[in-house]
Amino acid sequence: MTLNLRKLSVVEFLSLRHSIPLVDARSPGEYAYGHIPCAVNIPLFDDAQRAEVGTLYKKEGSEKAVLRGINLAAPQMSAKLAMALDLAADKQLLVHCWRGGMRSEAMAWLFSAGGIAATILEGGYKAYRNHILEDLGRERRFIILGGLTGSGKTGILKHIMSAGDPVTDLEGLASHRGSAFGALGQPPQPSSEHFANLLYDDLNQKLADTRIWLEDESRNIGTVFMPDNFFEQMRKAPVIALMMSIETRMPRLLNEYTSFPVSQLEASVMRISKRLGGDKTREALEALQRGDYPTAIKITLEYYDKSYYYGLSKRTAGQVIFVKTETDDVAVNAAKVKEAAGSIL
Repeated sequence: MTLNLRKLSVVEFLSLRHSIPLVDARSPGEYAYGHIPCAVNIPLFDDAQRAEVGTLYKKEGSEKAVLRGINLAAPQMSAKLAMALDLAADKQLLVHCWRGGMRSEAMAWLFSAGGIAATILEGGYKAYRNHILEDLGRERRFIILGGLTGSGKTGILKHIMSAGDPVTDLEGLASHRGSAFGALGQPPQPSSEHFANLLYDDLNQKLADTRIWLEDESRNIGTVFMPDNFFEQMRKAPVIALMMSIETRMPRLLNEYTSFPVSQLEASVMRISKRLGGDKTREALEALQRGDYPTAIKITLEYYDKSYYYGLSKRTAGQVIFVKTETDDVAVNAAKVKEAAGSIL
């Protein structure tokens, strides 16, 4: 049987993934680290098999590696085809591996045995990654919502989004709220690689040339690092910085964090202990031990406020519009922020 393999460029391939199911033929470990959102993992090899075949290829050449690969994959071929048949829509699948080579071609051959027409990504996942990283650096109309820690920026952005403005929730994509306390109550973070994949998808669901709201972030959100070229675009964008007193922010932070075990709060304080200094760290930990959450929060906020003001001072003159507020009301503050934004658009 002659198999005519259909291969498509990244752009063509991605345009089909919402109508044709997508199979990632890489190993489970590769997939877990980062994958095309919506892809289903049907691996040709497991992680150990992939390592074995790769080592054999380097040491003894392609022929022995291919033969060993066939021996390793053969026992599971029927199970893999069964998965593909369950997944295939109208007997069609998209498939990719790392470089669009032997693994995706082998899976396309297997799928064809079940009457499935498989389309391969030219250049594989590597080509996809090159494409999205380039795209994330292109110029977009961003507007940044900044403000002191505990100002309710995430809630404000949700309010803005409910009113119809496009918002990309960077902290939601990163599964982290940004500070040393940001991992509390959150699911495990994605890798920086997969974060970029998710970010690309989110941004490309927005209409071209539309204004997109983002929350002000440092280069990393927890363990996730933003792509450099995307972060540089963020740094150029206008910033609306919401300013409110510690007293106004305190009720929100008490509500958000006092439900967590003291041990987790202490661990979060220790993450910034070098920046707080020995005395302040000890004061914060002692306050937590005696249940004096306001004191512990005030100590950490004073550090974050100072750090944030310093960061704003590094922005270009005229780039930041300060919006003062005396309320924690999300709707009121969203209106203030949007009014300020109107003056720069």
